[in-house]
Amino acid sequence: MIAVIDYDAGNLKSVKKALEYLGEPCCVTRRRQDILGADKVILPGVGAFGDAMDHLRTFGLDEVLREVAARRIPLLGICLGLQLLFESSEESPGVSGLGILKGRILHIPRAEGLKVPHIGWNSLHLQNEGRLFRGLSEQCYVYFVHSYFLQADEPEIVKATCEYGTLIHASVEQDEVFACQFHPEKSGEVGLTILKNFAAL
Repeated sequence: MIAVIDYDAGNLKSVKKALEYLGEPCCVTRRRQDILGADKVILPGVGAFGDAMDHLRTFGLDEVLREVAARRIPLLGICLGLQLLFESSEESPGVSGLGILKGRILHIPRAEGLKVPHIGWNSLHLQNEGRLFRGLSEQCYVYFVHSYFLQADEPEIVKATCEYGTLIHASVEQDEVFACQFHPEKSGEVGLTILKNFAAL
């Protein structure tokens, strides 16, 4: 069973629908016992960093997610879910993230001809043999919707990057914690392969 964390953030339904399409049993939940009893956990998210952290704390999910990581239950953060796994974000100064991974979330730098938020398809450069990308080729395309991007402290955890006005750390993996800045549930066959690889861990 895959537990999809419900903390009043967006894209829960699309993640659940993609998992069901793959035939993966899943539940949308905020109950501690359901989450810690799951085989795998997904932290989705669309919205603002500060509001999302408030919701996680209100439901006691910040400590549950840290326990998930400590127990090495495979955990996948998607979009805002990736950002929340890190320490801080320029979007919400003074708000601490979960701090499960080391790094900062920065605003995509403004440049002439570059639209922010970054919305649309972008190719990935794959590196460091990420387990989510098994069976996928270099320069595969995935779908992004974001104004902020990850700058991870440890280059070895970065498994995919893309270029959008700057170098974006698009996917990371450390122990059993995985995360994607893009939306695998909206990225066609490539995204479904990523979710299938996560489910098969």
